[in-house]
Amino acid sequence: MLGVAHAGSYHRAMDSISPSDMTLDELRDELAPRIAANAVFDGWTDRALRDAADAAAVPFERAKLVFPNGGIDMIDAWISAIDREMERRNAADSIAALKIRDRISRLIQSRLDISLPQREAVRRALAVLALPTNVPKATRISWRTADAMWRLAGDTATDFNHYTKRMTLAGIYAATLLVWLDDDSDGQSDTRAFLDRRIDGVMRFEKAKARLKPDPDRHFSPTRLLGRLRYPDR
Repeated sequence: MLGVAHAGSYHRAMDSISPSDMTLDELRDELAPRIAANAVFDGWTDRALRDAADAAAVPFERAKLVFPNGGIDMIDAWISAIDREMERRNAADSIAALKIRDRISRLIQSRLDISLPQREAVRRALAVLALPTNVPKATRISWRTADAMWRLAGDTATDFNHYTKRMTLAGIYAATLLVWLDDDSDGQSDTRAFLDRRIDGVMRFEKAKARLKPDPDRHFSPTRLLGRLRYPDR
């Protein structure tokens, strides 16, 4: 589901536009990374929004209009910004030569690298997303992120696999995030190893399933990253 150390990388296209001249959608994109930087200390609160608005020279009341539902809307906007930055860093032609499993691993790791400077903001965001009233929106955000990764990876499935792939990837990403939040190993090597094991577990399940249920018209492929979510030992 879930910036860089400052807001600039998220909205290069906005550099020539004054925040006072932006539409509400443009202002949403402008403010989201700034809010995340403040959320590290203040959580996803009006205080974080006020500081972000002050830094962007935007009246607080106008900034409030951009996020009518408060913290959950701020988080949603930030995750959208991470989606865009992930796409910018991983153009389709730059990952086309990789195997599907390696594309997925690279995209997840890219998201973690983008979010690393605001890791505490991620922790606070997950707490907000876990609130019962926010679960429906959190589910939609998780699906959107998984869909963005699969599309970048080149997935074109339109059958049932379209849904199972995204459900499985959302689960892998969520589990990896929890490991990453407390990973103090060098270069987050523990997280990388955990992610590799999770993907390997799904791949082994698919291979075993293919052997148990042979079908002359269907063969196991790494693109079929689906099935049961497995939880191997860390």
